[in-house]
Amino acid sequence: MRDLVIRARAGDRDAFSELVAHSLGRLTAVARMILRDEYAAQDAVQEAFIDAWRSLPGLREPDKFDAWMRRLVVRACFRGARRNKSFEGVGIRLTPATEPVIAGAERDVDIHDQLERGLARLPADQRAVLVLVYYLDLPLADAAEAMGVPLGTTKSRLYRATRGLRAAIEADEREPLRVGERIA
Repeated sequence: MRDLVIRARAGDRDAFSELVAHSLGRLTAVARMILRDEYAAQDAVQEAFIDAWRSLPGLREPDKFDAWMRRLVVRACFRGARRNKSFEGVGIRLTPATEPVIAGAERDVDIHDQLERGLARLPADQRAVLVLVYYLDLPLADAAEAMGVPLGTTKSRLYRATRGLRAAIEADEREPLRVGERIA
C-alpha cells in the first residue's frame, strides 16, 4: 500500500486508481451511514477522491493514507449534509431486503430497524462520531482527527449522540396515546 501511495503521490494515475479501488467500498459505507442517502454518499466519496488526487503531493506520511482518506470523506460528508440540510434522505437498510428469514432473525431485524430510525433523528456530526467510533472501531483521538475537531468536542459529540440515539429508540418503543387517554 505504501508503494502505491508513493507512486500516486508522484502522479501515477494507475497507482491512484488501485488505491481508490482498494478503499472505495469501505469509504462509501462510512459516507452512507453518515449521510443516510446513497447518492449523497457517492457524491461525498467522489468529492473526497478528487480532493485526494489534488492534495496527494502534499501528503507527508504515505503510511497514513487511510486515515487521511477517512478524514477527507468525513469532511465531504459534513459539506454534503450542510448543502442538503433541507433534504430528508431516504433511510438505508443495513440488511438487504432479499435476505432469507432465519429463526431468531426477526429480533435482529427489529434491532436494526430501531437503530436505523434512531440514527435518522441525529444530526450528521453525531452520526459521524458513532460511525467512526462504533462502526470503524477507531479510538476517540483518531475519530477526532478524522472529523477535524478537538478530542473534547469528539467526546461531547459521542455523549450527545449516544444519549440522543437512546432517547430516539426509547421514544419509538413507547406506544402513542390514543385520543382521550391520560398518562398514568
